[in-house]
Amino acid sequence: QLQLVESGGGLVQPGGSLRLSCAASGFILGSYDIGWFRQAPGKEREGVSCFSNREDRSYYADSVKGRFTISRDSVKNVVYLQMNSLKPEDTAVYYCARTRGYRHCSDYVPNEYDHWGQGTQVTVSS
Repeated sequence: QLQLVESGGGLVQPGGSLRLSCAASGFILGSYDIGWFRQAPGKEREGVSCFSNREDRSYYADSVKGRFTISRDSVKNVVYLQMNSLKPEDTAVYYCARTRGYRHCSDYVPNEYDHWGQGTQVTVSS
């Protein structure tokens, strides 16, 4: 069964760090582009970062560039999102998703992602 499961969210103070994990089952992560999205209450889902398997490179939204890092462990079949220097505006539910492959992952078009995890809550607050 094809599945994505996020973990690693929690409550952290501003300036702190968290590492989110996205574990895949039923398919090989390394064969697909994978994106991280987030959705805050009352806001639309927004793309945060993605890893392009075809280009072997990562992309970041301007709001997180220099603070977040996406990486992949092919042996464990897991994608990570290391989040440093967290800000209150980073508070959201974070999702990982697999692209259909028709558009570049950094277009961050939700409908172009065909499988999603259940999400993990990240709260940045003092």
